[in-house]
Amino acid sequence: MGSDKIILKGMRFYGRHGCLPAELELGQWFEVDMELSLDLTKAGKSDDLRDTLNYAELYEGAKAVVEGPSFALIEALAEKLIGLCFDFSQVEAAKVLLKKPQAPLGGPLDYAAVELVRRRN
Repeated sequence: MGSDKIILKGMRFYGRHGCLPAELELGQWFEVDMELSLDLTKAGKSDDLRDTLNYAELYEGAKAVVEGPSFALIEALAEKLIGLCFDFSQVEAAKVLLKKPQAPLGGPLDYAAVELVRRRN
């Protein structure tokens, strides 16, 4: 990944994803971290929002994905989230960490997670 980054860390959204009927019915919280590599030189010099990625739009997009249609696997949900990152043309590479803190595994667990790293082709 490049050296300039925009990072959104600790986003929390309520979604209905999982393989169990109760997960789809009741839903649960998901945590999302995104790290996007892009050239921020122009924005740093101009101080103009038009010269960077509007991370309010990225946040709203992530919220829509997690709160939207259900996925059985967090791998599929994370793939949809990382695809969203590349909807922004200036993004060169992205990393998404998707955490499922209440994964039903039958015992204590901080979270189950999937981390994806992709570069623009």
